[in-house]
Amino acid sequence: MKNSSKIMPIINKENGMTGLTSQLVTYKQMTEPVYEKWLEEMKEENYHNRKQWEYVFILQALKEHGMLREGKRGLGFGVGSEPIAAVLAKYGVEIVATEINIEKKNDRGWIKGRDVASELQTLNRWGICDTEKFHRLVSFKDVDMNYIPEDLWDFDFNWSSCALEHLGNMDLCTEFIFKSLETLKPGGVAVHTTEFTLAKKLTVKEGFTIFFRESDIREIERRLTAEGHKITVNFHKGNTIHDWMIDIPPYKKENHIKLLISKHWKLLVATSLGLIIQKKS
Repeated sequence: MKNSSKIMPIINKENGMTGLTSQLVTYKQMTEPVYEKWLEEMKEENYHNRKQWEYVFILQALKEHGMLREGKRGLGFGVGSEPIAAVLAKYGVEIVATEINIEKKNDRGWIKGRDVASELQTLNRWGICDTEKFHRLVSFKDVDMNYIPEDLWDFDFNWSSCALEHLGNMDLCTEFIFKSLETLKPGGVAVHTTEFTLAKKLTVKEGFTIFFRESDIREIERRLTAEGHKITVNFHKGNTIHDWMIDIPPYKKENHIKLLISKHWKLLVATSLGLIIQKKS
């Protein structure tokens, strides 16, 4: 008989936007006061959009782990033009924001026509943080997430928002999750959001975007736990009518929680998953 302490718990109760675990986006979470509070800080309206949820999930997870205060250091991977760094700097957190260089990005077809020198300025384009404070606390570094430099270490936390699924294949995406922990202090926290498919078997394991299944995340959870790290995953999909609506191309800005994806002759229903991992002490 297997040791019951090694069996991952199955959580059937839907999580809210407080007391976070690793969890899926649901409509209920987007209606809570704490969710509206974070959107206000990011100067955004509530579109009930899973991409907004990813930003809120990351910020709330970091707050719940005591990271939003002066003296803390954070590392952002694949930050693009997201507002997270500006919000964190507003709270006095020192941030190293990273992105892959423009030449590599264009080769992969990610973006066109952006200037590397404008990356840092873009992160505070809405004036979320005082300009002087932002430039004092936030720095920018060119980093390929498949090759994390050895000089990035001893951070209190790190994060990425829907970036790791673009690393080439399932193995590389999984490897990044483990490698990102090496940049943290003992007891530090990694918060990542990524693409998740509701299919049990069918998925896309390589290419521009990969999609994790529950079985893939369970295996990552098992490996992390075996190494002494802490993670608990809730796969509740939500119970409202909005949680059962599937957006189809061209995707809408509003009520965009679950969507139909066509990849390599496969049809998948996808959504967003947030991961919270506490490194072993």
